[in-house]
Amino acid sequence: MPKIDLSKARRVTGSRYPKPFDEPCMARENLRLGDAADLTQFGVNITTLRAGAWSSQRHWHGKEDEFVYVISGELILVEDEGETILKPGDCAAWKAGVPNGHHLINRTAKDASFLVVGSRDPEDWGVYSDIDMQFHRERAPKSPGPNGGFTRKDGTPY
Repeated sequence: MPKIDLSKARRVTGSRYPKPFDEPCMARENLRLGDAADLTQFGVNITTLRAGAWSSQRHWHGKEDEFVYVISGELILVEDEGETILKPGDCAAWKAGVPNGHHLINRTAKDASFLVVGSRDPEDWGVYSDIDMQFHRERAPKSPGPNGGFTRKDGTPY
């Protein structure tokens, strides 16, 4: 089954972040291409951000590389160094373990989509730069739950 039937790929809307951190990401949709192909070593999604939506809270990964490629629309990449406009054909990448908090924001009135690829290290962990939150993949439940592996930076649960 090399060709992925996009109509059968799972669509996930919103965020599993604890409240109130989920709010900026509620108008986000992920089309789970890697899951549709039963990939296990890396994830592949097409993410669509509606007007005003964020891709995530600003974060960095301890053990996972990330890559994004803009398909349509205009996005603002926010990193520790500042903001960069990304348009179709632009890409960005983050090496695991580099503490450069990043996320994408759609500040336009039109939808914007990007391809995101990331490794699926089962021991991945990450830190959210602007808020008191971190995640630990090994603590995340197999199905989405209320905490999803998220804790405060001191380790206490939400």
